[in-house]
This record gives sequence, structure tokens and C-alpha cells, in this order.
Amino acid sequence: MSVIKVDLCVIGGGSGGLSVAAGAVQMGASVVLVEGGEMGGDCLNYGCVPSKALLAAGKHAHAMTTGASFGVSPVVPKVDYAAAKAHVRAVINGIAPHDSVERFEGLGVRVISAYGQFTSPRELRAGDHTIRARRFVIATGSSPFKPPIPGLDTVRSYTNEDIFELEELPSHLLVIGGGPIGMEMAQAHARLGSKVTVLEAAKALGKDDPELATIALERIRAEGVEILEGVTASEISAEDGVSVKTSDGRHFIGSHLLMAVGRTPNTGRLDLEKAGVEYGRGGIAVGANLKTSNRRIYAIGDVTGGLQFTHMANYQAGIVIRSALFGLPAKSSTAHIPWATYTDPELAQVGLTEAQAREKHGAALEVLRFDFAQNDRARAELNTTGLIKVMVVKGRPVGASIVGAQAGELIQIWALVIANKLKIGAVAAMVSPYPTMGEINKRVAGAYYTPRLFENPRVKRLVRFVQKLW
Repeated sequence: MSVIKVDLCVIGGGSGGLSVAAGAVQMGASVVLVEGGEMGGDCLNYGCVPSKALLAAGKHAHAMTTGASFGVSPVVPKVDYAAAKAHVRAVINGIAPHDSVERFEGLGVRVISAYGQFTSPRELRAGDHTIRARRFVIATGSSPFKPPIPGLDTVRSYTNEDIFELEELPSHLLVIGGGPIGMEMAQAHARLGSKVTVLEAAKALGKDDPELATIALERIRAEGVEILEGVTASEISAEDGVSVKTSDGRHFIGSHLLMAVGRTPNTGRLDLEKAGVEYGRGGIAVGANLKTSNRRIYAIGDVTGGLQFTHMANYQAGIVIRSALFGLPAKSSTAHIPWATYTDPELAQVGLTEAQAREKHGAALEVLRFDFAQNDRARAELNTTGLIKVMVVKGRPVGASIVGAQAGELIQIWALVIANKLKIGAVAAMVSPYPTMGEINKRVAGAYYTPRLFENPRVKRLVRFVQKLW
């Protein structure tokens, strides 16, 4: 058993861990990266990348059926599902070298391809190595959660970790869970030719603004996806393929089953008790500085149970580098972290939703609204289904919610504004090229000044007075 002494040991080769390792080694620290699974983690291999690649295939298939309004005769697409999955694999393979062992070893990181477990507050065992590090960073991510539904273990069920390996198009895909993963995969498969039924115990897309989520769900339903809310799966069996019985007595039979009911932090292999690290079912407990109960050990990303986004883990990686390498105070915040769901239309959010802002700020809140139908580019491309809402307090945006085409792109300016504590005038003063979807952001910002300038009697009196003198 060899002993390795380093400045920093990173446990987990997903987005957050790779960001810490690459940043730290290039700034002069000695770094060991421990990863027993796939380099690139969930995002590259099972999540963000493959899901967006499959959604893109579904988008092309859908486009072939919706051209009549543009003078293009609709046709029924001939979908080769295996070829669509080959596209998914090609995209993953094209990105993989950036996250590979070879690249990180080239940067100077020592990569150990094994799972790690703590043996003491200062030591980790990985394969044939004992690692003694000044600081550790736990970035082991999360895994799909499979609830204890009677009969689930008797059928073949898929999660986001293996649905992309499926080579044959499901004739009827049953999806349990109506969150972002469930709804993205439901729409993608429906557009590729599957019949799809989604069973959600609460509200589909329930973490988003309900007004905006309703707009997205109406479109998805119009494309043929059956979405049932307030429905709990009570029993599963292999009857005629896959059979799901619900608590209200209904019975659904499909060819394939996708479980998309949330994720659970990956803490099981780590022996955290030996490291003196506190954790629970929700993940590893960390402070705003991302330190665990062992001050020499940090934790970032999904394993902490917070916002489970690749960009959140990457942001937290920067916080850790500032603290662990330079000894500088650094705190993590979620107030400026955006997220997006890539259904069609897309949903995006940063900061407070309208409901959250009303609860926090009360009568001081102003909600600015602008419909996509008022944007000329959206009208030209028939992308008029959409709405943006910006929550403003004393001239400063505290949240933005968007549903519509390119919502994931449009939200970025509001993430910039909130991160830098800019006022609404910064966006209103921006000049957007015409015609672009980006004008939506400028127009909603301009709505802040409409009652102040165009509906204000004092402004009108002032203008008349100046005109008499001019």
C-alpha cells in the first residue's frame, strides 16, 4: 500500500471535482483525483449532455410535422431510434476527451481510478493507495432514487443512467415523476414516436412558477403526452409488459418504465464517520464556506443536497479554490444561480419566483410582464407561446421567470443583473439588435418605466411646460 502526500485530494470526477482539480493544479497545488466510475460524471455520461442530444433529435422529428404555417408540407418522419442514440453517444464521445484521465494527467493531476473511503480525518484509501492530504474535496454527486414501490424490483425499469442505452423505441413509455428529467424525456420520446404517460404524485414541473409551468405543460400535452398529476404509483408488475397501479385505483400498462422521482446523494462508499463528517439522507452538511464538520474537508455539488446543477457545482468549485488554496474567506450563495428545463417551450428561473418574492417583500414588489407574442422575431418564427416575469424591489431585480423559446439563453442576462446587484435601468438602457429574441429582456425592463413616464401626470405637465419655453 503506497502513501501519497498532496495538498489537495478531490473525490469524484464529475463537473465540480474536475473544476477543482484543474484549477488547483494549474495554480501550483499538488492534486490527486479519485474516481471509481466514469470521468465526467453524471452530466456528461447520463444527464445534461445525452438528454439534450436526444431532445435535439426529437426537435428535428417534430419540425417535420409542423411546417404547414411556413408553406412547408408536413411529413411523417421516419425515425431510426438506434441512430438517434448513436447521435447521443457521438456527442458524449466528442466531449469526453476534455474530461479524460489523459487530459488531467497532462495538466499534472494524479488520477486514481478507484473508489475512495476515509480511514481517518486526514486519510483516504483508494485502491492500493493511502492518500494524506492537507485538504479534501468531496464531489461524488448523486444517483437516481428508486422509491420503495411494491413490485418495482420485479420489472425492468430505467433511470437517466441507462435510458440512453436503449436501442429500440418504446411503444409506450411510462414515466413516474414529472420533474425536469421526467418531462424532458417524455417530450423527447413522444416526438420520436412513443406513446408516453407521465404519473406525478404532486404537480408536474412543481419547482417552477406555476403560471409558467402551466404554459409549458399545455404544449407538451398538445403533442400527445398524457400527464396525470396527484397520482401515486402504488404497485408495479410485469403484466403485459409493465403495469402500474395507482392509489386512486387506475391501471396503466406500457412497454417500458422510466423512474424519474429525484436523486440521492452518493455518500455510501465514503465511510464519512471515520472522517468526522456529518451527513444525513439529504447529503453532506456544509456551511456557506462549503466546509464540512471536518474543517479540512469540503463538499460541493449534488452530494450536499442543494441545487443539483452542473453549473452550481462549477460555481462552488471556485469557492473552494479561493478558500483551500489561498486561505481567503469565500461563501456560496444560491440567489444568483439560474436553472433551465429544456422542454419545448423551455422554462428558466433565477432568483425569487413571484410567490417567493411576494412572501419576502410584500407590497414593495413590482412584477413586470411581457408576452413573447409582442416580440417581432418570435412572431416571424411562430414562437409566440411564452411569457417573462421579472420581480423588482425598489428598482432592483430580485428574480426572473421565463417560459418560451430560448428561455435558457434569455435568463442569462438576469443572472448577470442579480449577481452584480444591478438595477433594472441597466437592462432598459441596453440596445438589442433587431429583430432578436433578446429584445424581450429589454422590453420587459422598459415596462418598469411605463407608469413612471407615460402614465405620470407630472411628467406630462413638465413636458408641456418645457415645450412652451423651448
